[in-house]
Amino acid sequence: MADLSINLAGIRSPNPFWVASAPPANTAYQCHRAFEAGWGGLVWKTIGEPIVNVSSRYSSLDLNGQRMVGFNNIELISDRSPETNFREIAECKKRWPDRAVIASLMTDTRENWHEMMKRSLDSGADGVELNFGCPHGMCERGMGSAVGQNPDVIETIVGWVMEAAQIPVIVKLTPNVTDVTRSARAAKKAGAHAISLINTINSITQVNLDKMCPEPYVAGQSTHGGYCGPAVKPIALNMVQGCAADPLVQLPISGIGGISNWKDAAEFIALGSTGVQVCTAIMHYGFRIVEDMIDGLSDFLDSKKMKSVNDLRGKAVHTIGNWENLNLNYKRIASIDYDKCIGCNLCYIACEDGAHQAIALVSPNGHGLGPGRLPGKPVPQIKEVECVGCNLCSLVCPVDQCITMVDVSTGKKPMSWKEYQTRLAAREMKAIPAHA
Repeated sequence: MADLSINLAGIRSPNPFWVASAPPANTAYQCHRAFEAGWGGLVWKTIGEPIVNVSSRYSSLDLNGQRMVGFNNIELISDRSPETNFREIAECKKRWPDRAVIASLMTDTRENWHEMMKRSLDSGADGVELNFGCPHGMCERGMGSAVGQNPDVIETIVGWVMEAAQIPVIVKLTPNVTDVTRSARAAKKAGAHAISLINTINSITQVNLDKMCPEPYVAGQSTHGGYCGPAVKPIALNMVQGCAADPLVQLPISGIGGISNWKDAAEFIALGSTGVQVCTAIMHYGFRIVEDMIDGLSDFLDSKKMKSVNDLRGKAVHTIGNWENLNLNYKRIASIDYDKCIGCNLCYIACEDGAHQAIALVSPNGHGLGPGRLPGKPVPQIKEVECVGCNLCSLVCPVDQCITMVDVSTGKKPMSWKEYQTRLAAREMKAIPAHA
């Protein structure tokens, strides 16, 4: 069985699955429940000067009957005193010495950062996470994403923290920037031990058309919130990979953003994360989802003959580069398994109206009948010469593995766009008369 334990900048945990700094990490009671379920670590809900939250606080994007594909919140940091939070951190760490307990912090002045670092150390926390990502409420007070959107301010505040740091420091980055690697570089330059990303994305998920106000609303008014959940995973993966590949960052990464199962976690780790943090999926399904995450990741690593999580980390980072370097002479085309085809012909409609008109409807003669398909009804057929391999048909097909993409030989040597432009320029030069 593969070793699932990780070491993130000196912070050890028995598996890579941590509860993210959010409502599920608000109290000692929740921490105990999380660790009883099997979570390897927990990042406490952000501690700072206690705030007063509003009612209501959450909204979601639902899609085709699936709840909470995207999740929006306007909740702020902990509304409990630092004394209470640090006392409960100490309680949790004493009871669970093998789990990672991280204090998430947000404050303002140099002196206050020093004080928070001392209190974190005294509580027994394994490390701290600096919340530079909250996109609402706190940023109006000069904290949260107001810090994370300015690399110079990141460098200054992380520098203050490092003056007092005696335990590992993780900097949590906001995605509400043009280039997150600039933020990561600033954290690295100031001495941070690790980074975590992404925090939530500015959003409005829906408008209540009866109230004519976005949800959630407070006495007929609303505000932009922080967006998370499965819908943000592609953005998070892109930013994690960008930081992992940047030679000027090179910091351990705690990946966050839409992680709901072991496969999501494996993708983050393959793109450079040491471990992952989960919030929305816990709020949706509860702490016990970690059981399937642990089993699934363990089985996957065993199937790949990987001895530890470390063997997976970063495996996919360097397969991503600039478009101009992709092979223009590589080709994949669609292939239909007619024993699985149900005759919905959605692939034909999608290709005909939304792609490259490379699917025809033909007589079913010679094709087996898949489940639910009506005898005599036309079936889709790939026009192999015209298929450009865009993948759309396989993506819209409602039956798993009914349409797959297969490699075909073009008989041509690999050639990138960059090489193509070079050859084109050379041909044009040869065509110019010598006296011109």
